[in-house]
Amino acid sequence: MAMIRVNNLAVSYGSGEHAKQVVNDVSFDVAAGETFGLVGESGCGKSTVLGALAGRNKNWSGSIAIDGEQISTKRTRSQLAMQQMVFQDPFGSLHPRHTIGRTLLEPLEIHGLDQRQERIEAVLRDVGLPTAFRYRFPHQLSGGQRQRVAIARALILKPRILLLDEPTSALDVSIQAEILNLLKDLRQREKLTYILVSHDMAVIAHLCDRIAVMQGGAFVEVAVREDLLRGTVAHPYTRTLLDGSRGYVASRSGQTPIRTRSKA
Repeated sequence: MAMIRVNNLAVSYGSGEHAKQVVNDVSFDVAAGETFGLVGESGCGKSTVLGALAGRNKNWSGSIAIDGEQISTKRTRSQLAMQQMVFQDPFGSLHPRHTIGRTLLEPLEIHGLDQRQERIEAVLRDVGLPTAFRYRFPHQLSGGQRQRVAIARALILKPRILLLDEPTSALDVSIQAEILNLLKDLRQREKLTYILVSHDMAVIAHLCDRIAVMQGGAFVEVAVREDLLRGTVAHPYTRTLLDGSRGYVASRSGQTPIRTRSKA
């Protein structure tokens, strides 16, 4: 059984004559433990698909099932806890006047979970941060450390799915590698399922098992990782995206993608 099953998803913004449909008839399945990528240019509908899955965008039609359970625009707490989101900008997604401990405590309070201090310390260790960081504020952390906190906040409810919206694009290239490797390790250790949105084909090829290429709110191709590495993709738009990312190399050995410079 698929962990995520989406059929004929359509999402629009606005209403009446001002309504604008931004996702058109999108269908896909994601197996348990798989990382499914959504790639395409800005404005193609990638993040809107994530928003519908997360419950942030409510003006959608079609069907969404999580672990075999149909969900609607109104979610239960357990449905919301099952899938958590990691955003692009770690500084913007963390309250600047809350300590890291307070940020991690909030979802535990909302969901009425016990052993809160133990959970906070455990999740900080899971993302490679000292437990003393619970007393710091976001401005006292580096960009990579803030993104680790954002991942910890997503993990603290023990979800089965992480929805990753450009989780490394705001970070330096060297820090991107650390976060990608952390996400890869967490997926294997915690048996997580990911949907990763990115415009970076190297990031997609490094982390994803299958990739859906979006253009104009629709899928134009679904490819496997090996197709990207070999360049054996079918759709002209996918080839255009690959051509635009030739300055990157994704290692077949599973190492982090590295930047290369083309010769003049």
